[in-house]
Amino acid sequence: MSDKPHTEKSLRVRAMEMMSRREMSRLELQRKLAPHAQDETELTRVLDEFANKNWQSDERFTEMWVRGKSAKHGRLRLQQELAAKGVSRDIIAEHLPDSESELHNACEVLRKKFRQPAQNIAEKQKQMRFMLYRGFGMDTVQAALKQAWLDDGI
Repeated sequence: MSDKPHTEKSLRVRAMEMMSRREMSRLELQRKLAPHAQDETELTRVLDEFANKNWQSDERFTEMWVRGKSAKHGRLRLQQELAAKGVSRDIIAEHLPDSESELHNACEVLRKKFRQPAQNIAEKQKQMRFMLYRGFGMDTVQAALKQAWLDDGI
């Protein structure tokens, strides 16, 4: 009986150390703590405690993740990565950049990577593949290819 509180404290300390380094989704934290937990109820209790005390928040994690990645990646890639980290679709949809800021980011990424407009169809295809890989939608990529090198910019 005295072993269980010690183990739970150890699990709580591990969770606190992990969360002090960076924000994590509940699923990420659960995956990292699972090997150290004696059973599922202990793990759930620690995760619930962290969520109730607002030490771990999927919403805060999503906000910070999107803020850090949205300048380089499109909505589709952000959405896919956040879903893989266990964030709910509602929270993801709430924090994804709008289409105007995504277009602005796409133009910035395109200008930074290629520095000049495509001179032929092969270069244009290369630029499109790069942008699609970065998670920008086809409509956004096509608009960015047209607007990225205009004198007035976006």
